[in-house]
Amino acid sequence: MSETGKKVLVMDDEEIVADIAQQMLKYLGYEAHIAMTGEQAIIDYRKAFMSGDPFALVIMDLNIPQGMGGVEAVKHILEIDKNAKVVVSSGYSGDPIMREYRAYGFAASIGKPFDIKGLETVIQDALA
Repeated sequence: MSETGKKVLVMDDEEIVADIAQQMLKYLGYEAHIAMTGEQAIIDYRKAFMSGDPFALVIMDLNIPQGMGGVEAVKHILEIDKNAKVVVSSGYSGDPIMREYRAYGFAASIGKPFDIKGLETVIQDALA
């Protein structure tokens, strides 16, 4: 079982983005798990939640060209766990969802590419 509040699920279809996020999270003391699609993120979240070792936070890419993106996936995550903390991430900072993230079920938003300080701040804000 992971240390309480230290397990983070990252959903991003770009392998390099997911790898960098995983390294940053590890540096910040979190155990990061990667899902390449929204569908996989839902499966992984459900499995962890049902096992009694849930993710403290999920960071989801807004747009996944070859699969389910963050807006649709967050709905499913919140059906599994109404208290889930989900952060939306995108390289399109002008997207209205990034500004109005709460209206879509997200706890916070972070623009890509993100730096370690920005990631740390958004995690602390989302988990507060």
